[in-house]
Amino acid sequence: MKIDMPLPRPVREIEHLEIPMPDGTRLAARIWMPEDADTHAVPAILEYIPYRKNDKTLERDHARAPWLAARGYAYVRVDLRGTGESEGVMTDEYTETELQDGCDAIAWIADQAWCDGGVGIVGISWGGFNGLQLAALRPPALKAVVSICSTDDRYADDIHYMGGTLLCEQLSWASVMFGINTLPPDPAHVGDRWREMWEARLDGSGVWLKNWLEHQTRDASWKHGSVCEDYSDITIPVYAVSGWADGYCRTVFRLVENLDGPVKGLVGPWAHRYPHVGEPGPAIDWLGEEIRWWDQWLKGEDTGIMDEPPLRLFMQDHGRPQTHYTRRDGHWITEPAWPSPNIRRTTFALGADGRLSSSGGLSGGRVELASPLWVGRHGGKWCSYAHPGDQPGDQRRDDAGSLTFETGPLNTPLHMVGDATLTLSFTADRPVAQVAVRLVDVAPDGAATRVSYGMLNLTHRDSHENPAPLTPGQTYTVDVPMKHVAQTFRAGHRIRLGVSSCYFPLAWPAPEPVTLAIHTGQSMLNLPLRTAAPGVAHGFEEPRAGQPLDQSFEAPPQSEWVLREDAETGRVTVEVRDHEGAAHIAAHGLTHSAEGVERYSVLPDDPASAEGEVTWTHEMRRQDWSVRTITRTRLTCDSIDFHISAHLQAFADDIRVRDDRQEFTIPRNNV
Repeated sequence: MKIDMPLPRPVREIEHLEIPMPDGTRLAARIWMPEDADTHAVPAILEYIPYRKNDKTLERDHARAPWLAARGYAYVRVDLRGTGESEGVMTDEYTETELQDGCDAIAWIADQAWCDGGVGIVGISWGGFNGLQLAALRPPALKAVVSICSTDDRYADDIHYMGGTLLCEQLSWASVMFGINTLPPDPAHVGDRWREMWEARLDGSGVWLKNWLEHQTRDASWKHGSVCEDYSDITIPVYAVSGWADGYCRTVFRLVENLDGPVKGLVGPWAHRYPHVGEPGPAIDWLGEEIRWWDQWLKGEDTGIMDEPPLRLFMQDHGRPQTHYTRRDGHWITEPAWPSPNIRRTTFALGADGRLSSSGGLSGGRVELASPLWVGRHGGKWCSYAHPGDQPGDQRRDDAGSLTFETGPLNTPLHMVGDATLTLSFTADRPVAQVAVRLVDVAPDGAATRVSYGMLNLTHRDSHENPAPLTPGQTYTVDVPMKHVAQTFRAGHRIRLGVSSCYFPLAWPAPEPVTLAIHTGQSMLNLPLRTAAPGVAHGFEEPRAGQPLDQSFEAPPQSEWVLREDAETGRVTVEVRDHEGAAHIAAHGLTHSAEGVERYSVLPDDPASAEGEVTWTHEMRRQDWSVRTITRTRLTCDSIDFHISAHLQAFADDIRVRDDRQEFTIPRNNV
């Protein structure tokens, strides 16, 4: 990455400032702005998230915020109520209070002498979510949005549920927030109040996994904050960004299709990352692209960005199956709209003999499927963070417990852009069942790379709001959509469809062992194939950023993903370790560290044996002050209920101040 120094304009930083809310609560902000902004007002860019401006996000913020400020903006990084140095307690994500605070913060920013009255909002993940949600509320000063790795539909496309199946990512992310919510404000900024504020968080933040498991269908809880409920609420310009390895790429396509105002979409090969640090690469000059957007909509300059096609995508070439990529081969393309006139939907028939063909002539029949519960152990995470192990491995191992349908070697390359769909005709022998489908690129030597996938809780066949049990033996037909992708299948390669009745630990298994009977003559795969060549795009410049943060590491960040199988019982365990490093920030003498351990395991034929447990250990310290917290969340089940066990321990200067345990039982609702 190119470090842009010196900056083109002097920048001053306000390390800590408190923004008053109408109810008296004060939100903590860090601000970078041009030195002369008090006399020459500039537009503002808000990033509004819970991830702690003073430590956890400071490395990232330090490399981008001054760079943007030096181009004539005030970059305002605000901690949500109850996080970082902000007062209050946070009890869930995207609450009415959070969104109202966001509107009030925007109004406050617009009213400052250094702001010209115009505000944009930017964010990745949480900040991308609430950026869209705030745009839908239409605060007058908000003029444009950049939303990265976000969703417009909190039920269908977030860490909670996929096709009505319970994602294990829900346990993972609830545990991440359980840990973060135990952290105190920094005494360097709030003084002696830190202890009172900390204890309020320890007592009041709650166990979010319980909140989310109590809502297993698409009810009002998930409709709140889902801007897809009424896209017309958003009228300001939106730039939506994601990556193929990210969990949120489908959102980009829906926003480009459905927003009436100015909109652009960008999808690269990346995981859950800002594109200037995008991995798998190639990373791009995202800050240069972002400044074109802000100059267009906050300064009124014609940068030419809206003269370009609305959708730019990275067309991936074949990649050998790996659980971690540093880079993907491919090239950039553009599309003039979504749906695109360049895309032709092509149907492939399924043969009872395992063939897959776009020219028909296959014999239909009935084939049965009862996957062992270890199918899915090579599926990676629902949302990759570009950590070793979190992308899908060679699919041959999961295919061994699945039904597969495969083309012959392709005579010419095929280019797919969009969402593949499987129309599936089936019967089941249990009232609750699920299906996972995988689109796989098979190389001539047999190596099998997952290109896309989808899952459906079959009780949700007609509705995510009102699921209904299956009648054993009755025939149903459903459509199972897969994630969008842009992918080239090379000549000589084969396209494989994998179908399984489980996909653990990506999704929690159905309550009982299930046998599905697939009627191949009434089932078909639909692929969005791109016709030849209009819209091949130029690439981006190399990434650049500002001066990196002055910090050192007592322990470096590291991640690992370990698979184990018990030779006697067949129990499969997936263990994920993520150490964020022990970072010492020179400017204010703070050392902070975090380590998470996730374990998921299951016996091959017993859904009630499924277990998930996540532990996070956080530490913050200075010379005369230290805090350490340990949170552990465990999820188990039987055929009727889910069981949650949550344990919180907190220490101040090595003295235990909390040792709290909670247990909950939540009925399964056709999950």
